[in-house]
Amino acid sequence: MKNIIGAKPDPAAAEVRFLTVDDESAGQRLDNFLFRHLKGVPKTHVYRIIRSGEVRINKGRVQAETRIEAGDVLRLPPVRVSARSEEGATPPAPAREFPLLYEDDALIAIDKPAGVAVHGGSGVSFGVIEQLRTARPGAKFLELVHRLDRETSGVLLVARKRSALVALQDQFRDRETGKTYLALVDGEWPASKKVLDASLAKYLLPDGERRVRVVAKDHPDAMRSVTLVRVKARITLPGESQPMSLLAVTIKTGRTHQIRVHLASEGHAIAGDDKYGNFERNRALQKAGLKRMFLHAWRLQFNHPSTGERIAVQATLPPELARLLPPATVLELSSHD
Repeated sequence: MKNIIGAKPDPAAAEVRFLTVDDESAGQRLDNFLFRHLKGVPKTHVYRIIRSGEVRINKGRVQAETRIEAGDVLRLPPVRVSARSEEGATPPAPAREFPLLYEDDALIAIDKPAGVAVHGGSGVSFGVIEQLRTARPGAKFLELVHRLDRETSGVLLVARKRSALVALQDQFRDRETGKTYLALVDGEWPASKKVLDASLAKYLLPDGERRVRVVAKDHPDAMRSVTLVRVKARITLPGESQPMSLLAVTIKTGRTHQIRVHLASEGHAIAGDDKYGNFERNRALQKAGLKRMFLHAWRLQFNHPSTGERIAVQATLPPELARLLPPATVLELSSHD
């Protein structure tokens, strides 16, 4: 990254700055790039200037998840950073390694636990990627390939090379990966309902929290979203009388909260979902032993970015979810068929 207006500015100076993205920074999410560049600026403020349109790429408005490319010109608004805030505003993330599912010199596949964000921001000081970087100080490059919701457990890919990041993200964008989740939902899911093709759109609650809803295909913010559903088992939790369905859900598009909204829109909310589920129902499920949302990134298939070999990784259902299912079902899910 270089500053294209000449000498490096005083970090405390309040002036508009323009930066040009170099090859080494290409492929990063905009928010992650800004966190590194605007040292000492609270992450909440970084998200605020992105949402307000004060940060621009090639003169256009952008979102936090926008991927920057080599040659992009970023406009940064006046941001004051005091020496005091620069020294202590954002303490380093604690080092943490996560269960490994696969690792080589190009990428890492980890089993992310529920309750851990994949990265810091929006009220979260740090996430998986910041903790992993602290745990591996000698690593020259570690970047998230994709995301999982904080409440979701399971397979998460991290690239160890820029070339691997670009190649894998291309596969996700071109729908060449296979992503299958396990979800426990209320009610008896109809075995005949195998394809959900409802468009989704993002919106904000009055408090600024992000949500997603089903919209008409001609809605101006509509994003086509396709989800495939297969019933794996029908169960009843201990002490419950209401039937539930364990689903294997494969997403063909990677929209925010796609599985959660698609399933809830069909009247079968994911058990324990505090955003799109039923509050009273979730309270009852907690008494039955479910303390989190039952959504797990179970299997992921992709082509290795270096060799082209088809790789399949699988994350075993975590104990807090597995203990709610019949042993025979858990055994079947642990197979690699």
